[in-house]
Amino acid sequence: MIALHILDTKEFMKHFLLSKTFDRFNLSEGSVTTFCTFSIDGTWQRDFYDPDAENVLYDKNLTPWSLLREHCFSIIRGKHTPLAFKFVFVLPDEMLPEFLSSNGLTTDPDEIGGLFLNIQFRNKKLLLTTGTALRTFTLDRSVDTAWDVYVQGFLRKCGVAAETAE
Repeated sequence: MIALHILDTKEFMKHFLLSKTFDRFNLSEGSVTTFCTFSIDGTWQRDFYDPDAENVLYDKNLTPWSLLREHCFSIIRGKHTPLAFKFVFVLPDEMLPEFLSSNGLTTDPDEIGGLFLNIQFRNKKLLLTTGTALRTFTLDRSVDTAWDVYVQGFLRKCGVAAETAE
């Protein structure tokens, strides 16, 4: 796990809310505090949709950020900066095999409970932390290390400057 302090909040927020940069992730949970606190449970509610509808994500447990981004933007935008927000993202299960193979890891994707990216804004500071959940105990930290490197590369590719937080 690493913690990264985002150096240019405005640039990060542009990627976060106005572009498709984070659309590959699923949202586990989120909250935004403005004049009140808005809480989001990212659990995909299958019953909301007609079972015969096309393009319904029935195999999903969490909601893709692409479906929530505009709603969150409407809550966050305005004349006043939010007091705080927190979003917990998870790399989708279908992306795990590619992530593992591209990092030369032989870990079974079924052994990974989640690769997490936590985004937290508080006291006018933006902090990202990584996290991994494995279904079995291991002393091998190669998945953790690869995920940390992936997130740092992801930010660099987007042109978002970050430094290791203390």
